[in-house]
Amino acid sequence: MNNSQASGHIPDLDLITYYSENSYSFLSRASPWIKLIGLIAIILILTIVKSVEVLVALYALLLLLYWHIGLPIRKLFDWCLLPVLFVLSLVILLMWNETGVPLFSLKFFWFSLTLTDNGLLLVVRLLLKALISMTSSLLFLMTTKYAYLSVLIYRIFPFPIDQIFLMSYRFLFITLDMVDSMIRAFKSRGGGLIKNVVRQSQIFAEIFALVFIRSYDQAERVNKAMESRGYDGTYTTSTEVPQMKPIDYAVLLVFLFVVTYLLLFHNSSISR
Repeated sequence: MNNSQASGHIPDLDLITYYSENSYSFLSRASPWIKLIGLIAIILILTIVKSVEVLVALYALLLLLYWHIGLPIRKLFDWCLLPVLFVLSLVILLMWNETGVPLFSLKFFWFSLTLTDNGLLLVVRLLLKALISMTSSLLFLMTTKYAYLSVLIYRIFPFPIDQIFLMSYRFLFITLDMVDSMIRAFKSRGGGLIKNVVRQSQIFAEIFALVFIRSYDQAERVNKAMESRGYDGTYTTSTEVPQMKPIDYAVLLVFLFVVTYLLLFHNSSISR
């Protein structure tokens, strides 16, 4: 259950962390390296593929995997509302006057807007890509322990980028708790009874501005607390991550085959 006061459509980092640390599915036991490679392969597929059928099949496969390993599918749909709204806010300006079969037109005094079949496919395609990227990222985060995630960041990124990633991830929890406590205090003082949308928007803007200012003070306190515990500017990790097994290498070959096939054959057949 999401106890956050901000919104049920914002991913709950505490819930994500709970599943990442307490999930015992086959995906949680797999090497984090193969899961990272799988996430990269999905990003490459989203970059390459234009076929709606392939995107629908990939999204259905991810949903099936998400449900099979016991992750909260209902929460996933709640969290996907934000990327859907973000994509719609962008694509609503791009879907008009695309080449293709006209579906309907809107005429104004000095110009007209025409929605074609390709414009509609553009909307569906971008929505599917947003949903796939969101679902695959949550699959990775909710099946990978933080200790393993820190090892991946520490080994992949150079200094000081790795330190920025690791510290930002830790500080994000503190910031969200600060936002949640402020909104809770705001509602306890009758803030939820304000009916004027403009006034309520101004109040929430003031809350987030206050959070932005306080985050600097909070970051200073966190830094002093870490320095008192021996932090010298370098976060190192000695955790051993599970090594890739023969089955992981087989999955890696499948990833390479699928990406290569889509790159060399699928898009060439579409262009013809």
